[in-house]
Amino acid sequence: MELATRLRDYCIWVLLLGTLLLQQAESLGVGINYGQIANNLPSPSRVAVLLRSLDVRKVKLYDADPNVLRAFAGTNVEFVVGIGNENVARMTNPSLALNWVQLNVQPYLPATLISCITVGNEVFSGNDTTLMANLVPAMQNIHSALTTLGLSDQVIVTTAHSLTVLSNSYPPSSGAFRQDLVGYIQPLLNFHAQTQSPFLINAYPYFAYKGSPDQVSLDYVLFQPNQGTVDPVSNLRYDNMLYAQIDAVYTALAAIGRPDLLVRISETGWPSKGDADEAGATPENAEIYNGNLLKRIEMKQGTPLKPNIPLDTYVFALFNEDLKPGPTSERNYGLFHPDGTPVYNIGLNGVLPGYMSSSGRKCQTAKLLKALWTISIDCSHIPVQEISAGKKWRSGREDGFDREGLAEGTFKDGGLGGAGYVFSKRMLLFRKNHTAWRWLPANPIHIRSRGKEKEEKKTKYSDL
Repeated sequence: MELATRLRDYCIWVLLLGTLLLQQAESLGVGINYGQIANNLPSPSRVAVLLRSLDVRKVKLYDADPNVLRAFAGTNVEFVVGIGNENVARMTNPSLALNWVQLNVQPYLPATLISCITVGNEVFSGNDTTLMANLVPAMQNIHSALTTLGLSDQVIVTTAHSLTVLSNSYPPSSGAFRQDLVGYIQPLLNFHAQTQSPFLINAYPYFAYKGSPDQVSLDYVLFQPNQGTVDPVSNLRYDNMLYAQIDAVYTALAAIGRPDLLVRISETGWPSKGDADEAGATPENAEIYNGNLLKRIEMKQGTPLKPNIPLDTYVFALFNEDLKPGPTSERNYGLFHPDGTPVYNIGLNGVLPGYMSSSGRKCQTAKLLKALWTISIDCSHIPVQEISAGKKWRSGREDGFDREGLAEGTFKDGGLGGAGYVFSKRMLLFRKNHTAWRWLPANPIHIRSRGKEKEEKKTKYSDL
């Protein structure tokens, strides 16, 4: 009994120390688009564990999927939720807009952090003038609904655009909005200024390269070393196309009288696979683009025109989506395959519960601690495949995210007299209960010390 108590206390100390160290680490600093146009994706609760292990703290959805919002409750992941283009017209009715917020946002706050609602996506890229005319009234009604419910201070309203809203983007100093869109864009910018919400842009240097691979430098679009270009008007030097695109947007905003608006990158990425006519769509180029992008974000870089404003970026996308229409590239923007394996290596090796690595015994203690709130010493003795979040745990939940860990294997510790402890049955290691950590052994635990085996049973949480 005394030995088990000493082991428990030591494990708690190690867990708390590890947790403190992890809390001191900064998050990845980049958001990610979580699209779900697929029939083979992991459940939202498993995705919540994956993103927690990656330290991703910002996620953008294209809807307000209740399964996702429930799965991320209590995770401190900040969400952008969306209203699809097909529902924009309905949001021009104030009552329907209020009802939408009451159903899709209010119930999940504050457990799930929802900080932004996007109304429509790339509305000005098509030819539907009715949709364009409905956009700002819909956004105004959603904002009014948030105000009515006392949520407007924590949830902003905006919409995302493609670069086709610009009539010119090169050089960046000549950036301008299309004249046929100015009548729609001016009221939108007034709304942004009144509500202090950002202007979102979906920026893909890949499209420029794909369209003119013989004229556009691949190194320039991939953030690789290159000669760069100098804007003949501003004399600013650009070493990559993404920054030039963003500064073209800033210039266009200034030209229409809104130089103070903040620009955020709501989508950017690179496909790892494409059709024969989709130049540059390879895993090697995708790895270089997204890897270099993450480095720039980590450096907190701004653009040449706005050097003191670090990039605020959402990478597209979390998973490959097998049901997306269009060319092959559209289904291959994901950083991960649906089974949780990286499509290419940019250092994002997370933990998707239920996934077994090829080696089967890869030491991932720190990741598991962050993802499952478990701790293991000498994790080479705890096979990854035996740490499962897919089974029903002590709490009675099936979704695999209850801040409990499941492990079986050998726990070795040289600090307790060199003894080895073998847990012959699964053991729930720790559960976070408010601010206290409790030792929650399953029944029974077999502890073998110095060749002897004894059994201890604990059957009630209240006894712990």
